[in-house]
Amino acid sequence: MKQSAGILLIRAARVGPEFFLVHPGGPFFAKKDAGWWTVPKGEIMPGEDPLNTAIREFEEETGYTPAAPFTRLTSITQKGGKQVHCWAASGNLDSAKIVSNTFEIEWPPRSGKYKTYPEIDKAGWFTPEEAAKLINERQVAFLEEVLQLGLTAL
Repeated sequence: MKQSAGILLIRAARVGPEFFLVHPGGPFFAKKDAGWWTVPKGEIMPGEDPLNTAIREFEEETGYTPAAPFTRLTSITQKGGKQVHCWAASGNLDSAKIVSNTFEIEWPPRSGKYKTYPEIDKAGWFTPEEAAKLINERQVAFLEEVLQLGLTAL
């Protein structure tokens, strides 16, 4: 079973808590919005500590380093079978200034042409209601757990 680890960044705003979510880059996700946003996350390498993976992936996908304390949330399994481990942390970054790593893919398929895309093409801060509409449906559990635990200002 594939496993990934990520961090759900939260901040206190005048309207209440806000969640930081990212949208995957590349041609497969270009026209997909609601239901495709996610916590910044990535695959856990063999022998790698999941929390270290989560921090590394957040840095790679946004250019921002989240800071402790980290609160472990209940892991979920996405529809495709991937298990996602997640930690909540508070922080604040300008979502318009994220710097994402890139990947290369043959596009269009079987064209022999390779293009480079950012791993994350958009990021933003969202209220719980907005985030619940945008995030991968299985990851809604992370939002709900943070709110249940009252972790809106760590």
